[in-house]
Amino acid sequence: MSNSSSPTINPPSKPPLSSKFTPKITHKLFPSSIPSKPTKKLPLKIQSLHHPDPQNPRKTLNLISILKSLPDWADEVQEKGMRKKRLLYNQKNWAEHRSSLRHVRHLLSSLSSRVIVSLLPPVVFFTSVAVFISVYNTAVTMNLLPGFFPVLRASSLPYQLTAPALALLLVFRTEASYSRYEEGRKAWTKVIARTSDIAREVIACVDDFNDEVIKRSLLQYIMSFPIALKCHLLYDSDIRRDLQSLLDADDLAVVLSSKHRPQCIIQFISESLQLLNVEEQKRNILDSKLSCFHEGIGICEQIVGTPIPLSYTRLTSRFLVLWHLTLPVILWDDCHWIVVPATFISAASLFCIEEVGVLIEEPFPMLALDELCKVVCNDIQDNIAIQKTIQMHITAKRKTHHREHTPNGWPASSGDKTW
Repeated sequence: MSNSSSPTINPPSKPPLSSKFTPKITHKLFPSSIPSKPTKKLPLKIQSLHHPDPQNPRKTLNLISILKSLPDWADEVQEKGMRKKRLLYNQKNWAEHRSSLRHVRHLLSSLSSRVIVSLLPPVVFFTSVAVFISVYNTAVTMNLLPGFFPVLRASSLPYQLTAPALALLLVFRTEASYSRYEEGRKAWTKVIARTSDIAREVIACVDDFNDEVIKRSLLQYIMSFPIALKCHLLYDSDIRRDLQSLLDADDLAVVLSSKHRPQCIIQFISESLQLLNVEEQKRNILDSKLSCFHEGIGICEQIVGTPIPLSYTRLTSRFLVLWHLTLPVILWDDCHWIVVPATFISAASLFCIEEVGVLIEEPFPMLALDELCKVVCNDIQDNIAIQKTIQMHITAKRKTHHREHTPNGWPASSGDKTW
């Protein structure tokens, strides 16, 4: 054993071992040095298969990851579309919306539609099931399989009886989602209208020079409320970026530290109203109009926090899945290989209706909230800018009207008029 170990441990190509090697420890080093490579590699191999190292960027490809790649990609495209900013329509958009070429344009843009992209996983799956059943039935018919394999066929009568139920289920699902969309749209319409109304009252009623600082801050808080509510409702919103151009740094810090930022803005507005040097009746009127803000917060939070009953959504999904899993078996006798395109068209159509209902169930990503906030802020700033000009014009007309009439109510002579 010493003869076999001499050439192995003391080769000329390994100077670090040959310089420190002694015959006394030869038998201790020999058994541990030989299996050092496999014992070092084996745990690394097991770890990469069962416990992947987060520091290692390489991922083990298996069947599950390959099958999940398409749904993950479709979900990523869908979420990007949900975060896309919506635009308010103008005359040009409406003309394009009702154009006679809209059908061709919509067909050509199908591949870029996030609704259609999100339907790729179920449509591909059910079409693949139809192909498998068609191949199986064809093999059985051509005696390519043993005789005890039956042809998968069934009567179409159950489908004729359940088709109206599926249609009503999809219609009610979409209608319930659209009612939530309409409720959210109306709530935001009231919030935007009341924001403009309160700002107009403040601009018109507060004319004391000592209240200019409070008035400016109050208008900033009023313009900030729709933006804070929008960021409160939309996921992945940057409220710091949206409000840093409206609020002062100290006010923004207080808002960011608050747990409920729209309520914090309302508190700023209410406290500022109490400091204004206006009549108590006007102050109470302005303060009472803040109830619309509280109402808008309550409606929006209720819509976001309470979806359509989950049992209804699950029932619709299960009904659609079972329908399309058995559709090729039902249609085989009448269609044969046409069941493949028939299943594709049916899955693409019915799942598209269900997908639209799911998308508009959360209405606020579908609304042009950024544009609405931008429009109301621009309108308020424009009213602030032209306030002095309008006051000067109204005052000039009043003076002119007063000069044109004598104190006793009779019109002055033409020579007394001042133009």
